Amino acid sequence: MQALLRFSRGVDWLNTFVGKYVIWLILGSTIISAVNAVVRKAFNASSNAFLEVQWYLFAASFLLAAGYTLLQGEHVRVDVIASKLSKRAQTWIDIFGFVVFLTPMCAAVLWFGTPFFINALKTSEMSSNAGGLIRWPVYLMMPLGFTLLVLQGWSELIKRIAFLKGLIEDPTVKKGEKSTEEELAESIRRLAEAGGAQTTTQKAP
Repeated sequence: MQALLRFSRGVDWLNTFVGKYVIWLILGSTIISAVNAVVRKAFNASSNAFLEVQWYLFAASFLLAAGYTLLQGEHVRVDVIASKLSKRAQTWIDIFGFVVFLTPMCAAVLWFGTPFFINALKTSEMSSNAGGLIRWPVYLMMPLGFTLLVLQGWSELIKRIAFLKGLIEDPTVKKGEKSTEEELAESIRRLAEAGGAQTTTQKAP
């Protein structure tokens, strides 16, 4: 199990590293979009290359950051039922999801998407738009992104199992982050202090 936990820590480090720098692709896409808009309005000129590189960068940021998003627990969850269950039950639901849904879905995308990229690379497929870009770089983001995602899914699976075995703390609790109960208690304390301060002010001559 310790070897698996070391693998998990390595995957976490990799996706943290990727997520740290992928954010700059959003900035690049925004700048290109702004420059393209200014050039189009000011000089009545534009290029399909500018338009395509915007969605290239957006696709890269979306796909490459998927694993990091899972690591941070920021993916979309529907916890209407699960939130009412015990932590152990929630962990088993996560395990079921990683094994039955996430892994097969990523495997299917890699199985069908990788040949798609390889074919575009071999044929040097170009955009059908005039002045468009070569296509294989953006197709590459699909196998890369889903590889990072499935690796992170396995990392989370390992951590959930280790948690059930009592080897690690709850991996879903972010360090330094207050629990819902702690946030509620702090809010009540602040309200009480504010109410007390207001009462004291009103009583003062």
